[in-house]
Amino acid sequence: MAKASVSKKPEFKPLTNETWDDFEKLFGKRGACAGCWCMFFRCSRREFNANQGEGNRKAMLRVVKSGASPGILLYKDGEAVGWCAIAPREEYVALTRSRVSAPVDDKPVWSVTCFFLAKQHRKQGLSVALLEAAVAFAKKNGAKIVEGYPQELSKPQADAFVYRGLASTFTKAGFREVARRSPTRPVMRREKL
Repeated sequence: MAKASVSKKPEFKPLTNETWDDFEKLFGKRGACAGCWCMFFRCSRREFNANQGEGNRKAMLRVVKSGASPGILLYKDGEAVGWCAIAPREEYVALTRSRVSAPVDDKPVWSVTCFFLAKQHRKQGLSVALLEAAVAFAKKNGAKIVEGYPQELSKPQADAFVYRGLASTFTKAGFREVARRSPTRPVMRREKL
């Protein structure tokens, strides 16, 4: 009788040149969500729309080839199944123009802007583990504060529309609300890294 396979504990790795192929496979031909490639916050709307698809993929590859690690990959059984974008806030051009996600103060923060989980790995609590790994990554790279801009849902939404994460995920990972400029979009921080 064959033994049942036991899933190993999730592993986490930063996105680098070495893990690029895993990221590309996870995001698929469409770039996770209609050609985004996690560039939505990294450029102006005009740039993002003009580059949608292959242009955004190439732009993210340039970020990685520059030596930056713009986020964390979650692996289960050796396969990348999740992603969390995290970087110093100043790397996210779109945040500088957002009224809802505007800076709370002048403290330097790292920002969590996006989550993506492969369809078969959603709704399993992996977002919390992924967020905690992203915080550890930021701390290792000098962050003192990590901030996120999640959503509080009043009704269920398609997964593609909750890419910022859920406020409950951030709360479970030790974040607290520090501002709210929209009824459904708190600004949440974790200062004890």
